[in-house]
Order: sequence, then C-alpha cells, then structure tokens
Amino acid sequence: MRGLFDTLIKAFRLPDLRKKILYTLMILALYQIGGLIPVPGLDRETFTELVKGWGQLGSMMDIISGGGLYAATIFAMGISPYINASIIIQLLTVVIPALENLAKEGEAGRKKMTKINRYGAIGLALLQASLFCYSTRSAMITSIPKWLCAILVIISFTAGTCFVIWLGERINEKGIGNGISLLIFSGIVTRLPNMAMNLMNKSTEVNGRIGNPVLGTLAAIAVFVVVAVAAIGIIVFVVYVQNAERRIPVQYSKKTVGRKVYGGQNSYIPLKVNQSGVMPVIFAMSLLAMPSMIITMFFSASTNPVVKWFRDFNTSPYYYISYFILIILFTFFYSLIQFNPIEISNSIQKNGGFIPGQRPGKPTTNYILKVANNLNWADGLFLSAVCLVPTLISLFTGLENVWFAGTSVLILTGVANDLVVQIESQLVTKNYRGFLD
Repeated sequence: MRGLFDTLIKAFRLPDLRKKILYTLMILALYQIGGLIPVPGLDRETFTELVKGWGQLGSMMDIISGGGLYAATIFAMGISPYINASIIIQLLTVVIPALENLAKEGEAGRKKMTKINRYGAIGLALLQASLFCYSTRSAMITSIPKWLCAILVIISFTAGTCFVIWLGERINEKGIGNGISLLIFSGIVTRLPNMAMNLMNKSTEVNGRIGNPVLGTLAAIAVFVVVAVAAIGIIVFVVYVQNAERRIPVQYSKKTVGRKVYGGQNSYIPLKVNQSGVMPVIFAMSLLAMPSMIITMFFSASTNPVVKWFRDFNTSPYYYISYFILIILFTFFYSLIQFNPIEISNSIQKNGGFIPGQRPGKPTTNYILKVANNLNWADGLFLSAVCLVPTLISLFTGLENVWFAGTSVLILTGVANDLVVQIESQLVTKNYRGFLD
C-alpha cells in the first residue's frame, strides 16, 4: 500500500503525468454526473421493478453501468454494447482472414479495428435499447403517444452509450489507463457503499433476531467482521494469482559477428496464470442469464412448465454446475483465440533460441501448448472459485449483491494493477530521459 502511494506522489510531481491523471479524473467525474440524468418518457419505479426481474444479468449490467440501469438514467446500458461488440469482432477476427490481416497491420490496422468496434457498438446499442424499450413498455408515461415515447427512450439509451464510448476513447487518447476498463471500474466503485450498507442491514437483522441486546450486538459485529475478512482474503488471493506467472526458460546460442560475440544469454517466456482475465466469467454469465432474461421479457405471464423452468433456472443447482463448466470451457476457448504457441516457437527459433530439453519446431510448440493448457486449468478453477464462493455465500446467508463480489473483485484488481503498471512505466521512462539528458 505504501508503494502505491509513493507511486502516486511521484506521478503528481511530473507535469505531463499529472496532467494525464487529472484529465482522467475529470472524464470519470463527467461519467458519474451523466449517470444522474434520467431518461425522459419512463416511470423510474416501474422500470426498476421490471429490470430487477431480469435476474443476475440485469444486476450485472446495473453494476457495470454504475447503478444507471436501475435508476433509469441515460447511461443505463453503460459500456455493455461496446464490450459485446469487441467480443464479437474479436471472435470474427479468428474466422475472417480480412479482419485477421487488418489486426496485424500495426497502428493503421488498430485504428480501423477501433472504428469497426465503434460502429458495431452503435448497432448493438440500438438493438439493445429497442429490447429494453419493448420489455419495459409498461413503464412508459401515458402523457405522450406510445410510438413517440418509444423513439425518445431508444434514442436516449443509444445516445448515452455513444457518449460513454466517447468518454472512454478520450481517456485512451489524452489520459492514462484503458478508458473502457476505467469506466467499468468507476461504476463498480460507486456501488461499493451500497454493498457495505446491505452488509450493515444484514448485521442489523441478525441483531434483531436475537432477544438479548448484548448477544445480538456481538452477533452483528461477528457477521460484519467475518464477511469483511473474507472479502480482504479474496482480494489478496486474486491479486496474487493475477500477478503470478509461469516462466518457461529459453537459452540463446552464441553468434560471432566479426570480433563481437552476440547472444548466449538465458531468458524466459512469462505466461500469466490468469491469462484470460475476467472474460470467461462474463461469457458464462451472459450465456446462462440470456434464456431467463428473454423469457422474463416476452413470456412473463406464461404458466408453461418449460417456460417456468427456464425462468427459475438461475436458482437451480444445475445453474451453478453449468456456470462452473462454462467458465472452464470459455477459459480454454479464450486462450485458443488469444494464445499462439506456433508463433512463439517460430520466434524463438528465428532468434537462435531453444527451450532446454526440447527440440526446435513442433516439439517446442507442443511443450508450450502443454504448459499453457495446464495454466488454463488453474485459471479456470481460480475463476470458478472466486465467482462461485460469493454466490454460495449469498445463497446461504441472504446477503444481496454478494454473488457479484467475485466478478467485481476480478475487474477492480485487474484494472488497478494495469493502471499502476502504466504509471510506473511512464515514471521509469521519465527517469531514464532525465538521466540521459
């Protein structure tokens, strides 16, 4: 913790870095202010009750939007359409050669991919806003025609998402850190007081159930302390695993060019344990929550047994089993599209290197793939534990929003780690520049 504060103090001493940090804070403040503006044409209380019926997917979207969904603000959809568009484009890059070549074109290709993501996000925002409007049509005000109210709501939701995307891109351009990640980070942070308040209310309920005032107070304090200690333990565990890596040793042969000898040093390939980040969790949660959400939107009044089973699926034991299996599968899938052992093996061979005990070529590729698969198992089990343990705590204790604590911690620690690394790298750059000058 002391090192973190020392890093921030050093960063504020540099004018350029201080300007970037202040600019980022200003954009995040605008995001929070915009999240207070209500959508015209909707009755907030009715809209909130309808959205809460969507289950866990609705709660996840509310957390990511910083509470904007339940509050029916213009930022109700938050950055979700952009995330979904990025995921879709990323998956299409694997199967469409044109997109794959575009992604390899350097800075020019990156700008084109960003533009494609932006247009895809706008299209998904229109679609998602239309679904929101249709599924919550009973929350529309009656003082203006329904069709005009629907257009107003859809435009407001879509414009809010476009503005949020613009804010994230401004952070990428003039601020520090990943803009989209920081917006999600700020949305979760703003909900932490509500989560703490829910915990306090639960402790108060425990106190009320016990007749003895002294024992009731002690029990309430015990509940609060146990949950707080568990939360700190989860955070420490997540930070440790996110920073952990498996180092594959690489040795480079010596080369003699003229009178100079090059190479001969030992190096390593760092493979992170949590290589996929939080993406498998988001994939699994979205896929499992989608059927329940669609049925709640369009078949809420149906008494059909199949419809009822899907509607109550997120409270079934099969849900948690499916959740665990999907996290593992998506961990391997995400690694498959992101990690290329053949490219790493060829790069080592071109630079005159080799992994001790492994022949160059296919044996090296197979060895790297084997190590990566072992890490995927560890990563999948880690993500499952972090997400399912809070869920089970919520199930048995009745604490609200604890189910989302696992995903929240993964996002918060991941973004915070990335931000600190970027600040420290810029500090090192400035120090080296000053030394050379």
